[in-house]
Amino acid sequence: MDPQPIIHKDDADEDDENVKQLQQCSSLYILLQDCLVNSNRNWKVCQKEVQDLKACNERRQNIKTRTNGGS
Repeated sequence: MDPQPIIHKDDADEDDENVKQLQQCSSLYILLQDCLVNSNRNWKVCQKEVQDLKACNERRQNIKTRTNGGS
């Protein structure tokens, strides 16, 4: 019997940093991850979560673009 793979702390920290970069969209990202886990990674089941995250990211990009003067 093979031992369980060890998850390195650095990998977990990196995942946390990636989620933090989503800022206000992080909760939607976590909901999407939960849906994927609960549906055995069936993306079709999780389309509402996918679309919600996409919309949030688009809003965030639009705000960022306006704040930076369109650059």
